[in-house]
Amino acid sequence: MADDDYIRMRGTVKEVLRDATFKVEIEGGLEVMARPSGRMRRGRIIRILPGDQVDVEVSTYDPTKGRIVWRYR
Repeated sequence: MADDDYIRMRGTVKEVLRDATFKVEIEGGLEVMARPSGRMRRGRIIRILPGDQVDVEVSTYDPTKGRIVWRYR
C-alpha cells in the first residue's frame, strides 16, 4: 500500500484486548481497534499498557482499524 493510505494520529490506549489487540482513543474522540506493528511485536521488549500515549496509523479505507507504530515514554 502507498503511504497515502494511512493517517498517523496520536492516541491513548484505553483497553487491552486478547490476541495483542488494543482499543485506542485517538484525538477526535474516535475509538480504534489497533494492533502493534511487526517491529514492535518482534522483540517483545516494548510493553503497551492502558494509559500509554501511542502513535497510530489509521487506514483511510476503514477508520475503525489501525496499527500502533510508536509508544511514548
